[in-house]
Amino acid sequence: MNETELMVLPLVVRIERATPPERTDALEAAAMAVLSLLDDPGEWAGEVAAWQSTGKIRKVVRRARGAEWRRALALPGRTVEHRTAEVRVYPPVPLDAWPRDLARLQVGGTELADTREPVQAAPPVLYANPGLEMSAGKAMAQAGHAAQLAWWASDRDERAAWRAGGLSVSVRTATEAGFAEKVAAGLPVVRDAGFTEIEPGSCTFVADAPWLYGRVASS
Repeated sequence: MNETELMVLPLVVRIERATPPERTDALEAAAMAVLSLLDDPGEWAGEVAAWQSTGKIRKVVRRARGAEWRRALALPGRTVEHRTAEVRVYPPVPLDAWPRDLARLQVGGTELADTREPVQAAPPVLYANPGLEMSAGKAMAQAGHAAQLAWWASDRDERAAWRAGGLSVSVRTATEAGFAEKVAAGLPVVRDAGFTEIEPGSCTFVADAPWLYGRVASS
């Protein structure tokens, strides 16, 4: 097996006890962090290209607070601040070779909630499957997948327009009927590998924007 097939994109979300982020803000921040790295990988272009080349765009979200977060900030990466959320993305690493200060962070404990209504959604909108229950960390990774598939499906001019808008996304939960319709519309759909929480092959998210319809063969 090629070693790049075991690469993973690390994401760390800041969750302070007294001031946890809104769930939607955290999901949107994770997607925007992924897009930032795809759009401009900078010095990590080699790692990003190797990770993407396999098509296995695995992502793992861990949480940090206090001194943990400060140590996470000291490692090479990029932080996205979005409303109440802070998410830091790092260059892809081999699955079993995380930097020590990231490897010691917990994957669990990312239960977040929305305490207020999100602002009005603007495209691209990443719609979650209403029939699946996912922790915030799991949903953040899936939103990142959806954003990445949408990026791949966009052409140069569409990416330029997206970039001009700050690479912003909206994350919402679809209705059951609406989700099924979008999956059938040739939009980018995330089908989970089933490593954690949900069954392999489950459709977790679909990316919706006017320019994305019919870009992906429906199944």
